[in-house]
Order: sequence, then C-alpha cells, then structure tokens
Amino acid sequence: MNQHTPRVGLFVTCLVDLMRPGIGFASVKLLEDAGCRVEVPEAQTCCGQPAWNSGDRADTAALARQTIEAFEGFDYVVGPSGSCISQLRKYPQLFADAPEWLARAEKLATRSHELTSFLVDVLGREDVQARFEQPVCYHDSCSGLRELGVKAQPRALLASVTGTALREMPESEVCCGFGGTFCVKYPEISTRMAGDKCASIRASGAPVVLGGDLGCLMNIAGRLRRLGEPVRVYHVAEVLADMADGPAIGEEER
Repeated sequence: MNQHTPRVGLFVTCLVDLMRPGIGFASVKLLEDAGCRVEVPEAQTCCGQPAWNSGDRADTAALARQTIEAFEGFDYVVGPSGSCISQLRKYPQLFADAPEWLARAEKLATRSHELTSFLVDVLGREDVQARFEQPVCYHDSCSGLRELGVKAQPRALLASVTGTALREMPESEVCCGFGGTFCVKYPEISTRMAGDKCASIRASGAPVVLGGDLGCLMNIAGRLRRLGEPVRVYHVAEVLADMADGPAIGEEER
C-alpha cells in the first residue's frame, strides 16, 4: 500500500446511480475504511459498454474521452462492477490513431480496478468489520471473472464477515444470461440461462446470493421472483460494508 493516502475516484456506474445507489455508498464506506480519500466526479457518465457491444465505436470513443477527462488526476479509479471497469480497460483500443488520447487512455486503464480486487490486490486488505447472519452463495460475473481475474478476492473478504458462510453453487462461473445487450438481443436464450442460474442457486441451499455486478444481480433477482423463489439478492459491497439490512435487490420498501 502507498504510504500516502490514496486518492480514489469512484466510478459509480449507471445502474448503481439509477437503480441501487446504496451500492455506491457501500463502496465509499469500504474504501474510506481502507484508508482512501474518495471522490465522486460529477462529470462521469456511462462507460460506453452498450455502444461498444453494439459496434458503435464513435459514440464509445466520445464517452471514453469524457471518462478520461473526469478521472485524470486520481491515483486510482475504482468501481463496484467488473463489467464497467473492464470497459475502461478497453479504452486504448479506441485510440490507435490518436497518440495523445492513446497515452491518456492507457494511464486510465492501468489505474482502474474492480472494487474487491482493489481492496485485496492493491491495498492488501482481506478483512472487513461486518456482520451478516445468513449463509450466502456467490455468482461470478463474466467480465469480472474472465477479463479481470476477480474470483478469490470477494471470497477472501466474505470469509472475514462475522456470522455468514459461503456455500458454493454448482457452475458459479456460468453466465446468468444478462450479458449487457445480450439479454435484449436474445431474450429467450437469456431467460433460459437465468433459469439455469436460479437452479444452481437453489442447489447451493443458501438463502442469499451475492455478486459484484448489479446488471447480473437484477437479472437473477427478476428471474428468482418470477419463479417464486425466496432467495434474496445483494451486491457483495452491501454485505462487506455492513449495509445489507434493507430490502434486497428487487424487493419493495417495507
């Protein structure tokens, strides 16, 4: 860990901002508890992943330039989403013919980290002061797992949470069917994949499923609810920050 206080720019993500802001607040708490100075640049927007996945390189580059400008000057850029952070790391591919922007994109990419990976791999933290009194299982989202190598980090942090235990589900690494624009382009396939994921969750016996990407978790929560399954869904940051005492994802305020 650096000797000085790391200055972290939180990449909130669109879904967290619009659908589950508590994940952003949980991320801030975890980072501040780990000794970081956290700021949330107001100029940040979408990372550009939907445009990238649709082949729209011009709009993706425009969003990338805005993100680069918003986060320059921070020691690190951290987000509660492997999917969005993976997109930030792809920015250099957009500027092969623009040397100035390429250099700035490469600097951003090397400083960008998924939340649990940043806590464990960069800051060396493997413990949190949290309590959660139910067993959990964990869904490994595709981008975090395959593009960033995020698998052991959330599990290491969860091992320090008092009162819980991890019950691994079968095929935790298999896609839930969300896949950014995939669920929109191929809804029938996506629904089948989400159903298979729910069966894996059920097989774990855990009453709670966690994950690191809100898109996946909303997809899973929606399918669980349609199937009448009582399993509750939280982002892992909410549990690690001891902020999972409210309604789960997809539940209404009580």
